Amino acid sequence: MESIEQPKQDELSGLLALLEQAQKSLSQHWLGDGFVIELLLASVITRGHVLVVDVPGVGKTTLAKSLAQILGLDFNRIQFTNDILPADILGGSIYNTSEAKFFFSPGPIFTDFLLADEINRAPTRSQSAFLQAMEEGYVAADGVNQPLSKLFTVIATQNPIDFDSTNPLPEAQLDRFLTSISLGYPDMEAELHLLGEYGEAAKRNPEPILSKDSVTALRNACDDVHLHADLASYIVTLARATREDANIKLGISPRGSMHLASACKGYALVKGRQQVIAEDVQKLIPSVWNHRILPRHGRDNDSTQAHDLMQGIVASVPVPR
Repeated sequence: MESIEQPKQDELSGLLALLEQAQKSLSQHWLGDGFVIELLLASVITRGHVLVVDVPGVGKTTLAKSLAQILGLDFNRIQFTNDILPADILGGSIYNTSEAKFFFSPGPIFTDFLLADEINRAPTRSQSAFLQAMEEGYVAADGVNQPLSKLFTVIATQNPIDFDSTNPLPEAQLDRFLTSISLGYPDMEAELHLLGEYGEAAKRNPEPILSKDSVTALRNACDDVHLHADLASYIVTLARATREDANIKLGISPRGSMHLASACKGYALVKGRQQVIAEDVQKLIPSVWNHRILPRHGRDNDSTQAHDLMQGIVASVPVPR
């Protein structure tokens, strides 16, 4: 038994060492909250997509591109506009005159790692086509399903200030994102660092640390992270409490519960552990659940109210020991 398990453990130790190197490298190319970096890595290795809600100029593109390069993944960026068509995203059939037949020309969605910039500026039809492909893992064209990359990961962005000519994502679409985060502004020391030598160094492309094979192996390892039955029960109890709260119109769906469990497994692995602890659940709830609940009163996009409601529920449910 020992001779079988030991190589597997050695492989995992090597993968975790690479994951730690990836964290350090990314922190050298993007100066910000270390938890954001941990959360992004956890999202990728749990096959999840990320929604970044933040103002322009805080490094969203730099962070996404650097992360893709460090992970050894192919990268594309789509700038969503109010006139973008589904075919501009997904691709479509083109007639080949020399062969007298149609062939499929893939759009920019056919990559490993995609930055979907200002997704809320797209028409609802284009949003729906994109999000459907993101969820199903393929593009349907002329009756044939064209599969996306097995490593396909999306970082979609929204500007929380400018709502002119935008189409906010409906709750059903928001529920498809594993996590929703805000990068925030760097602190004074980090911003001063940006104006110095770091600013020039950050412009250089980072070296790949992982590869497509190692990212796949990390995803498989993530599936094996242990979630104790008591913690699973804790997650479900919290989710059910959101559905029963009189101040919440739309609570956490079963998919939201599964997403939190998956995110906790990925986060535990990023922290070098093979089991989830209660602190993981509590730390990730704001990023995994706040964008999924809809308060009964106030504005639908009031993230502060959603956060306060969620914190109240967390405080009311006993933590398993």
